[in-house]
Amino acid sequence: MTYEPTKLSRSRIKRLRGMEHPKYHLRLDPYRVFYDVSGQSVVVLAIVPKNKTEKWLETYGVETP
Repeated sequence: MTYEPTKLSRSRIKRLRGMEHPKYHLRLDPYRVFYDVSGQSVVVLAIVPKNKTEKWLETYGVETP
């Protein structure tokens, strides 16, 4: 993530479809790291246990209009 935070991979980095914010999540079992990229900076929004990700996205995520 240091060099290519937006490079998608099958196993670890995913772009969240239909989401304005956050745009990405990184899988670090048993956690998910939700983040956005602003210029050359990675903005970590939350580190959430896997079993609470759906609830976190419902509460804090912003869907694309």
